Amino acid sequence: MRTAYSVDTVRTAERALMARLPEGALMQRAAAGLAVVCAELLGKVYGARVVLLVGSGDNGGDALYAGARLARRGAGVTAVLLDSERVHRVGLAAFLSAGGRVAESGERALAGADLVVDGIVGIGGRGGLRAAALPVVRAALESRAVVVSVDLPSGVDADTGQVAGEAVRADVTVTFGVYKPGLLVDPGREYAGAVRLVDIGLELGRGEGDLEALQHGDVARLLPEPTGESDKYRRGVVGIVAGSARYPGAAVLAVAGALRGGAGAVRYVGPAAGAVVSRFPETLVSEGAPGKAGRVQAWVAGPGLGDDASGLADVLGAEEVPVLIDADGLRLADPEAVRGRAAPTLLTPHAGEAAALLGVAREEVEAERLAAVRELADRFSATVLLKGSTTLVAGGRGEGAGRLARVNSTGTAWLATAGSGDVLSGLCGSLLAAGLGALDAGSVGAYLHGLAARRVSGGAPVVAQDVAGGIAGAWGDVRHGL
Repeated sequence: MRTAYSVDTVRTAERALMARLPEGALMQRAAAGLAVVCAELLGKVYGARVVLLVGSGDNGGDALYAGARLARRGAGVTAVLLDSERVHRVGLAAFLSAGGRVAESGERALAGADLVVDGIVGIGGRGGLRAAALPVVRAALESRAVVVSVDLPSGVDADTGQVAGEAVRADVTVTFGVYKPGLLVDPGREYAGAVRLVDIGLELGRGEGDLEALQHGDVARLLPEPTGESDKYRRGVVGIVAGSARYPGAAVLAVAGALRGGAGAVRYVGPAAGAVVSRFPETLVSEGAPGKAGRVQAWVAGPGLGDDASGLADVLGAEEVPVLIDADGLRLADPEAVRGRAAPTLLTPHAGEAAALLGVAREEVEAERLAAVRELADRFSATVLLKGSTTLVAGGRGEGAGRLARVNSTGTAWLATAGSGDVLSGLCGSLLAAGLGALDAGSVGAYLHGLAARRVSGGAPVVAQDVAGGIAGAWGDVRHGL
């Protein structure tokens, strides 16, 4: 599990650690780790050309101390001071003593650099890059140098991942102690590049975290697995209310996701029965209301419904089983009925649907995804899976409630294709039916969904049915630690 912590939490842990260490020891630990990563990226340190973009405060100090270490190993290291009046004086003295030099012209210093260290703004920065930093940042990004950010790319908000204006787009970010939410959530994640974590001795517990990302081992422990005593009912039966005359494929894809996701059986209710059975003859088809369909352990409602809300009230009234609401169901469902449910409810909007539910512009949701998913979870007293380039899951009332949310690490831009969300709905529904809580079902479903897309795409375009077909392989990869 990767757990990310807010700036306030990190600062508190840093103060507690610094109180037990000699003055400057914590910065030296960070600088040592930063220098090691830079040396690995350079391959050959001696004779390499390194440029430090040095802001005020400790972030610039980390860069200067790391630059001093590289200079002592024979690199030609130049510092561009963006605020010479507020530079870290002790770090600058150490840098100069090691043979580093200060540039008179930042743009000229960057010409021919092999590696650029972004030490402009630390995790406390807000509001994007200042105008004075823009010329050298642009020059750095236009160069052929590898760009390494210190703790966080300058211009990215550490707590939210928001990017206000221009920011450094790093090839590698070396973060200290713990992950920060802005490194895991878009748009900030796109700017971070590959993230390397350097242990500096911070002591933080998972309960203090703001965001966590499941890894292979976490997902493997959560995946339901049939036993010798299992039958289709013990494995979980998913009821699916989806599709319409205009969108029969949504029903087919949701059923595909549920079956590939390990459901013991799928009961389908809706007008696309012919299309569903022709593709998946094992599906149990029911005419009439969902409540008459037979025993289920979870419901999925919404994909491709169009304007037909006739089955939603019946599904939302199924108090004893979890319900997942997606797509048209999000628009048609009665908010009070959603809030009033006793059993777990999982909502799965994309950014546009989330914006409509919140009454804000889509751009606002995309800029502050973490805030948006938490607001939706609170407003609807439900667990919410916000689909997108980084899928987020936040718990509402009950299991998973609170500030801690989850981010999926396996997503790919190739999932931005028609029908992939329908597959995800069925997949998550199968996990709900197998007994996973809403937070775990959403998190594990998103993880497998992204892994399946990566598995079948090979970097090429995919369609939703390919993603559904890749779920079994993704499941096996997780099981075997591949």
